[in-house]
Amino acid sequence: MEIIQFLNTDGTLLDGAEVRLSDEQALAGLRLMMLARAADRRAMSLQRQGRFGTFGPVMGQEAAFAGSAMALDPARDWIVPQYREMPALLHHGYPLECWFGHFKGNAAAAEIPDDVRMFPIQISLAVQIPHAVGLAWGLRLRGLSGIVICYFGDGASSEGDFHEACNLAGIVKAPVVLFLSDNGWAISTPREKQTAGATFAERGPTYGFPGIVVDGNDLFAVHAVTLEAVERARAGLGPTLIEARTYRMGPHTTADDPTRYVDPAERAVWEARDPVDRVQRYLTAKGLWDDAAEETCVKEIATEVDDAVEAAERHAPPGVDDLFEHAYASLSPRLRRQRDALSRRVPS
Repeated sequence: MEIIQFLNTDGTLLDGAEVRLSDEQALAGLRLMMLARAADRRAMSLQRQGRFGTFGPVMGQEAAFAGSAMALDPARDWIVPQYREMPALLHHGYPLECWFGHFKGNAAAAEIPDDVRMFPIQISLAVQIPHAVGLAWGLRLRGLSGIVICYFGDGASSEGDFHEACNLAGIVKAPVVLFLSDNGWAISTPREKQTAGATFAERGPTYGFPGIVVDGNDLFAVHAVTLEAVERARAGLGPTLIEARTYRMGPHTTADDPTRYVDPAERAVWEARDPVDRVQRYLTAKGLWDDAAEETCVKEIATEVDDAVEAAERHAPPGVDDLFEHAYASLSPRLRRQRDALSRRVPS
């Protein structure tokens, strides 16, 4: 299956590539990727200081999530995330301070604003995929024009939830884009040990809809492919499975040590395909990016990240009741006993 690519690693466009992002949008996409990378680094630092929870860095995969999110209409489309799609969430309207609040374990600080159409960040692999298909089907049954994009990784595609959701999506022609980020690893399991198939995308036609493979480190190709899938879903033609070929440049999460299983030579190959560098080179060639522009952008982003961290940390820490607040409409006697016992042990 052909891998769709628009940008060479030196930032030049391939012959025949039809970019669907304006120069202004390309600059915005670059800034979004740089913001995500800066927030990633700050989060890593905070986690090592004990001020942040375990999280999955997005470094190296920014174009996959930024490019795809830029194909959506935040006023009517929905995002159903897994846990590594920070650039997509930010573009869709989720505040950076809420992202920091989520991984600090503070539900109040992480609350999704009412006007942001996204489901909560999901840690359990693949369980969000059936939800996304149900949401998409529901939007169509209500006569609404919104579509749903569901993010998940190559590891999640080995779960039964993925196959069950694909089957239903194909049958009802749900307006959903199934966006599989193939970053090379399911924690420490390489993709070649996960599937005997040449691609993950080839599973799409077996469920009655297209499967596409795209260079996930190419902002323009990802955007164009996703936009086509969005337009197809909005026209009532059903789902598309997109496999974005990218690479996880950091650990699976901050609890992982990739030096134990990642070949440095393989990593070096992917470093040359860095998604941020490619867009910077493209814009430099067009006279839209230089050292001064980068310096200004980096300073603005640093301030934005500082402000988001400070805002997240101003929220009161969660209390014992927060563990039980949204579990049931009415707590069972057993859960009340657990809550009361924990409250006695944890000072308020």
